[in-house]
Amino acid sequence: MGTAARPGFDTETLRRGIEGQAATLLSLYADDAELRVVDRNTQPSHPKVLHGRDQIGEMLNDVYSRDMTHKLERCVVQGDQAAFSESCEYSDGVRVLAESMVTLRNGKIVDQTLIQAWDE
Repeated sequence: MGTAARPGFDTETLRRGIEGQAATLLSLYADDAELRVVDRNTQPSHPKVLHGRDQIGEMLNDVYSRDMTHKLERCVVQGDQAAFSESCEYSDGVRVLAESMVTLRNGKIVDQTLIQAWDE
């Protein structure tokens, strides 16, 4: 009796998604995923929490409808955990940096904490 291989996290899909395809990025989330966003407006004691692919998809569609570029800077995967950094820039030059730590299940994101900061 052999052991079944666990699906891995697809970092190429992550890159394609972050760099401009919200639907591609959303495909990496499990149906029951939870995303916590911490930033200037939603601080650690009261983060913005999104539950499920529908809520996460709404946020991604909003972000990707803006006139800005996104770039995956680095990604590290270890077992069922991954961390990645992305940089973004609005057309007016305002920059955003985001760091994420995720928990994976069967190659899909089930839990993510995203910490972001932007020029003011």
